[in-house]
Amino acid sequence: MTTHATGTREEWLAARLDLLDAEKEHTRRGDELAQRRRELPWVPVEKHYLFHTEDGDASLADLFRGRSQLLVYHFMFGPDYSAGCPACSAIADGFNGLEAHLAAHDVMLWAVSRAPVEKLAGYRRRMGWTFPWASSSDTEFNFDFSTSLSPDEERAGSFEYNFRTAQVWSPPDDAREPFDRWAAVSGTDWATYTRERPGISAFALEDGVVYHTYSAYSRGLDGLWGMYQWLDRAPRGRNEARGPGDPLNWFRRHDEYEPV
Repeated sequence: MTTHATGTREEWLAARLDLLDAEKEHTRRGDELAQRRRELPWVPVEKHYLFHTEDGDASLADLFRGRSQLLVYHFMFGPDYSAGCPACSAIADGFNGLEAHLAAHDVMLWAVSRAPVEKLAGYRRRMGWTFPWASSSDTEFNFDFSTSLSPDEERAGSFEYNFRTAQVWSPPDDAREPFDRWAAVSGTDWATYTRERPGISAFALEDGVVYHTYSAYSRGLDGLWGMYQWLDRAPRGRNEARGPGDPLNWFRRHDEYEPV
């Protein structure tokens, strides 16, 4: 028998209506935050970045592909990885099918990582994705937008992430096994794995000038996780306790689950 609270349909409806008021307030607050994002000042991007793509080299302006708005997902796939980050992969699973809708709103979506473009192309084929993916291996793009740690930051033990100074962290020896396993599924060790960080950045192109308009990191990416939005409405939610201390027991790449 369930240990969860139970009740009558009338009790459920009363609780649901109370929750509906809170959900409506959350939606209204989300609308306000979206407006504030759009009102942020635009910052001209003065540095030249050269990306490697499957179609050849491209500037940041080239990534717009004729559109006026560009969204970049900073995908954790470092030059020493053999496969993309599983969490970033779960987020990217929700990108397929968006191209036509974003194009209708004059928006281009790219993933960008520091791994060589050949690695990115091979992994994209494995995952069955269709969105374009560029390598920033020969630029400072990831470092400038706070999604990769520089050698100096790593030596200093701190770096800028989510608009604050964060400490370079390693798990204690008696608790590192699940972290090492997590890094190993990307073909690397924990220290190398955590030199990359996830994020999203938005850009506008107007009168030939590229502007940086927005970036978000960490929990600011929750809304991009398609599975999160569905799990948050499931009876047991995200159910992160399913694999305490071991994220591989919670979710994996979509081609790594055991058949059910």
